[in-house]
Amino acid sequence: MAKEGADMTEETEYMIDKNVKKEIDNVETSGNAKEMRAVILSGFGGLNKLRVTKKAMPEPQDGEVKIRVKTCGLNFLDLMVRQGTIDNPPKPPLVPGFECSGIVESVGENTKGFEIGDRVMAFVNYNAWAEVVCAPVDFVYKMPDEMTFAEAAAFSLNFVAAYMMLFEVANLREGMSVLVHSVGGGVGQAVAQLCSTVPNVTVFGIASCFKHAAIRDSVAHLFDRNVDYIQEVKKISPEGVDIVLDCLCGENTGKGLSLLKPLGTYILYGASNMVTGETKSFFSFAKSWWQVEKVNPIKLYEENKVIAGFSLLNLLFKQGRCGLVKSVMDKLLCLYEEKKIKPVVDSLWALEEVKEAMQRIHDRGNIGKLILDVEKSPTPLMASDSTETSEAGEEEEEPEGDNDSKERMPFIH
Repeated sequence: MAKEGADMTEETEYMIDKNVKKEIDNVETSGNAKEMRAVILSGFGGLNKLRVTKKAMPEPQDGEVKIRVKTCGLNFLDLMVRQGTIDNPPKPPLVPGFECSGIVESVGENTKGFEIGDRVMAFVNYNAWAEVVCAPVDFVYKMPDEMTFAEAAAFSLNFVAAYMMLFEVANLREGMSVLVHSVGGGVGQAVAQLCSTVPNVTVFGIASCFKHAAIRDSVAHLFDRNVDYIQEVKKISPEGVDIVLDCLCGENTGKGLSLLKPLGTYILYGASNMVTGETKSFFSFAKSWWQVEKVNPIKLYEENKVIAGFSLLNLLFKQGRCGLVKSVMDKLLCLYEEKKIKPVVDSLWALEEVKEAMQRIHDRGNIGKLILDVEKSPTPLMASDSTETSEAGEEEEEPEGDNDSKERMPFIH
């Protein structure tokens, strides 16, 4: 039975790859079709499911803007999409990616507010990792003149998510305290910067120890993710904190709730602890969910605590709140122009280096945002082949104290 299952899996993967190749061949043999380069996810699984190929170029429909893409954002969510660990993903083959920046190349009928040549950034419901993207005007925003394309791709998703969690969900005000996990990442750095725009807000950050030197100035108190941060936080603030932002899930859920002050808010916006190996592991899923402390509504009522969840992409593409997101983006762009916030870009990668970039996110090696630069040529890899991937199928702790696995990637600043 096990052998039959393995044979069926191999046959299924072969058929998927065959269908993708057939689709690509059809595009390439069509002499009249305009083509573009794009990252294709042929099926859910490991890094070998990603490839850069030619694809038919989209054209704008009514109310859409056609964007010649310069840069794309790469997020931990994209890693989960690749593994197939998100709810209701589209059927592969597909082009991943949810945000990009570039130049308006043309506009569809009944499209107002944009002209050819405008520098823009956009949210897209997949399809961002390509040379050309078409997006409805409701999801497209003009870039400030002084903003680079790399900054724009690092700005939209991270800063909008951070702002909405802090101000729309948790109602951050003067004198409050915030604990944020993965403070060295793109969202974590956005949270730290936005907290600095409110007087007397204390930020407790949790990150891998090798990142501390680079991000120490962005938070008031910084802790190693592998130590008992609960006790460390309580030494400084015995009552706990007002806001907890958790992108990990698992055992951190109960810890976060235990740290909340009365009227405090815990917000879950990710579940990266469920990603351990290169491919989806049901063992990791089961273990992570088993560690989630069951929430007793009566206990919440007695302790005056708030528990919430947040997904910006669902808010945009499933719940139709693009008007609210636009108002938040307007506020953020004002803060950017006032030089109060600035995206942190970790490194730039060519489309052909998407596998190496994804591995860096998997290793939790980034400080700030990883960017795919459509015009960048691939960089020769260092002596240590960065295409090697973790094959772990079970829960494992990342070697947080080992810089070698984090620093081996080629950086282009």
